[in-house]
Amino acid sequence: MTRNAFSFLLLFLFIGLYLAPLGQRPLIIPDETRYAEIPREMVATGDWTVPRINGGRYFEKPVLGYWLTAISLTVFGENNFAVRFPQAASTGLTALLVFLLCMQVKRNDTWFPWLAALIYLTSLSVLGIGTFAVLDPLFSFFLSGCLILFFLAAEKIPGSNSERIFLFAAGILAGLAFLTKGFLACAIPVLVVAPYLLIRKRPRDMVRMVWIPILGAVLVSLPWCIRIYLREPDFWHFFFWNEHIRRFLSENAQHRHPFWIFAASLPGMFLPWTLLFPSALIGLRKKQWKNWAEYRLYLFCCCWFFLPFLFFSLSKGKLVTYILPCFPPLAVLFALGLDHILRNRRIKHFFQHSVAIAALLVFLALVTLVELYFFWPENYSLFRHTYQWLLLGSTFSVMLILLFVTFRAKNMLKKTVLFSFAFTILFVMVNFTLPDLTLQRKAPGELIRRNARFIKPDTFVLAGEQAVRAVCWYLKRHDVLMIERAGELRYGLKYEDSNRSLLSPHEAAMLIKKHPGRVVLIADTNQYKQWKHLLPSPVSIDSNGKEGYLLLTY
Repeated sequence: MTRNAFSFLLLFLFIGLYLAPLGQRPLIIPDETRYAEIPREMVATGDWTVPRINGGRYFEKPVLGYWLTAISLTVFGENNFAVRFPQAASTGLTALLVFLLCMQVKRNDTWFPWLAALIYLTSLSVLGIGTFAVLDPLFSFFLSGCLILFFLAAEKIPGSNSERIFLFAAGILAGLAFLTKGFLACAIPVLVVAPYLLIRKRPRDMVRMVWIPILGAVLVSLPWCIRIYLREPDFWHFFFWNEHIRRFLSENAQHRHPFWIFAASLPGMFLPWTLLFPSALIGLRKKQWKNWAEYRLYLFCCCWFFLPFLFFSLSKGKLVTYILPCFPPLAVLFALGLDHILRNRRIKHFFQHSVAIAALLVFLALVTLVELYFFWPENYSLFRHTYQWLLLGSTFSVMLILLFVTFRAKNMLKKTVLFSFAFTILFVMVNFTLPDLTLQRKAPGELIRRNARFIKPDTFVLAGEQAVRAVCWYLKRHDVLMIERAGELRYGLKYEDSNRSLLSPHEAAMLIKKHPGRVVLIADTNQYKQWKHLLPSPVSIDSNGKEGYLLLTY
């Protein structure tokens, strides 16, 4: 395989894995509908300064991620593809940054840059999060760009113009990262860069090199920071204390999990490459660092992976998406180890063992799937349609064939590419084989969409806490009345100019009686069971499944 062919292969993978499936899956609540609805309301109202959901202020994140999605909605229309496109594009650009970083230190006889990009693009968590409408892929792209540019600046002659240019560009990207997720964009670069410079015995540069990036970050972020303060003085107080200090330190932090949860999740998140961990580790251990630029990159990536990973693990509040910025350096480290295996056939048996283990795991997955189909109670069946079982079973079968071909292949580069392809097939098929229970509990969009034509502009729309973002998105409204709980939207209700959109079940019942024929309620089945005895009998009920959501007309 030529290098040009490998480059086209990576482009094909990106299009097939990231862009083509974007519109296939329904939007998942609450995250995807949240990050769809805020930009939609920006476009609809023309207010691009203050983030809002259902007309109420929403101060949990800065504004750049919403802007990018709003631009995507303007260009591609209000659809699933447009909602997820910024995440997919930022993931592809992050892979490109990883590739360009590795190109700076590569030798002519190595496939190291191509391997790093391949590993990054085909990692389970990178692919899953990179095609999911959350802010983490955007943040990871800006943060990765900042750190990579700083590394390149550290490779230049101290005080040179090229060093200053790289440092200023790093600061700009740090500012963009700040506008995406906030003060993590300040903390993580310090956690990575300071230890790296100490290892390089350049402690004075920790002070000398910091001012230009700060200038770049301030120039990018200051205009919106001032504007939001003038419009909403409470934004910075809420955002700093609630979204940073409380989430990191509080005993009742949101998404609270134990210290070890990221370490336990990482092997699954880095599949399929976790299966090659012994090979990559042996490659790194046996590698002779004759290329000092490559060794400096190795040190930098160790700082980049381990220290932020530890930082995120220390936080009280945790979501698996938080550690996405740790995956670019992990891909580089794996590529360094596997590249050594590729060029040293004497130790290729470590690779063979990993492929054999992968094939065994896929075979066990296929056997489990067959058992679930024939012996699992019908009421608990994963899929409603037979074709989904056949599709997933065929996928596992093709994976086994590809892994067998991988095991028999003589060329080590071909082995690596075939290994990644075996699992990318599964990743693509997941878009078409989501379990029925997941669709019922997490995707009420089709239910809302098929009833939208019956909901007039003067209809009062009531919604439960979980459904409200989806209701706003699919009905293109920001006047939905919530019942009993507002969840993450409760902050926006404290303002006098809010539409007072939170009702008790008794108030909802009074509204229904006062406006017969003009009220619709969308809520999950469990919530409705709690309110049913308090509300009038509906005229009609539609549902997306017994464990899902109800749409009731009164």
